[in-house]
Amino acid sequence: MEKKSYWGQIGMAIFVLLGASFFTFVIVFTFLLAGNIHYIPLIIAVASILYIGFVLQIFDVFYQKKKRVKVFWGLAGIIIAITCIQPIYKWLDSRVPTVDAEVNIYQYEPFVEGNQLVELEQTSSLKLEEPLPVIDGATALYPLYAAIAQEVYPKKQYNPYSSEVMVNQTHEAYTNLILGRADLIFAAGPSENQIRRAEDKGFELVLTPIGKEAFVFFVNSKNNIDGLSLEQIKGIYSGEITNWSEVGGDNDEIRAFQRPQDSGSQTALQRLMGDTPLMEAPTEDIATGMGGIINEVSQYKNYKNAIGYTFRYYSNEMVRNEEIKLLEVNGVSPTKETIRSNAYPIASEFYIVTAGEPTGNVKRLIDWVLSDEGQSLIEKAGYVSLSSVE
Repeated sequence: MEKKSYWGQIGMAIFVLLGASFFTFVIVFTFLLAGNIHYIPLIIAVASILYIGFVLQIFDVFYQKKKRVKVFWGLAGIIIAITCIQPIYKWLDSRVPTVDAEVNIYQYEPFVEGNQLVELEQTSSLKLEEPLPVIDGATALYPLYAAIAQEVYPKKQYNPYSSEVMVNQTHEAYTNLILGRADLIFAAGPSENQIRRAEDKGFELVLTPIGKEAFVFFVNSKNNIDGLSLEQIKGIYSGEITNWSEVGGDNDEIRAFQRPQDSGSQTALQRLMGDTPLMEAPTEDIATGMGGIINEVSQYKNYKNAIGYTFRYYSNEMVRNEEIKLLEVNGVSPTKETIRSNAYPIASEFYIVTAGEPTGNVKRLIDWVLSDEGQSLIEKAGYVSLSSVE
């Protein structure tokens, strides 16, 4: 009877092991798909401890010694505590506000009652008819080209993601232009990769400057640093300067965030760095379905010791986050006035970009944007027009 009972206990242990392994795999796989890989060690540890505890229970010799029981559960508690460190850190990290691209795009949709778009005082001299040029562009410029469309396009619905007036951010906008899904885009200048992709398709990207904007750096509002020099910025993003104390701030490590490759602001940073090597960006592990684990650039977390970058209009007019502050660069604040006077050192032009020389309605639209009416609308929308730059 004892032998049968012993084999029965072994069979039960194997049966429970198979069941526990299956359910643990399902849970781990679910968390992996959701990108919560920091929970996986904890899940495996808990499942293993519960299974070992169950096996020791059915082979009840172990539980006859109370000291062994205390040692086992003591070790189990230590293991669980260790595997809880990463999930707790991630939970605390998630409590830190994120400064990202989450703005209500629909408030700038053309011809929608109560939208936030500016208008000319007089009727536009240009009114386009079908076929309408398909526009795409950067999020930071959508309030401008949506206002342009409202002036010169026929009145109808223009969904921001599936119409003749779209907003898909810089990287996707360039992709749409290169693949022929857009006729013109409003964006910062292209990256080297985007230029090569266009050349591979057999054409050149034509850039028509239409206004100027400031490339800005920002920090947590509680950071006691109010400004940096261009050389200090390059030092931070090359990895040469790693502590705020090196630029007159607190003794705290600098967390220098970057944006994804081929985004407008990342291209602006790369141009600013010039020949100075750009350090590797902070990354986070993201599960992407069946594609497995990849490294992506972390979103800007507004830690007290963090620094990030964007464009002035996007920060001041669209996001309007009071928990960050824009830094002076070489002692000059990024304002419309300092952009206009060329006093701010990293102001740059933004463009209408076309795949080859513009023709037809595309050229008519570009010519209108460069006219007094178009330049007036750029100023009224809150950007700096080329015609006003000293």
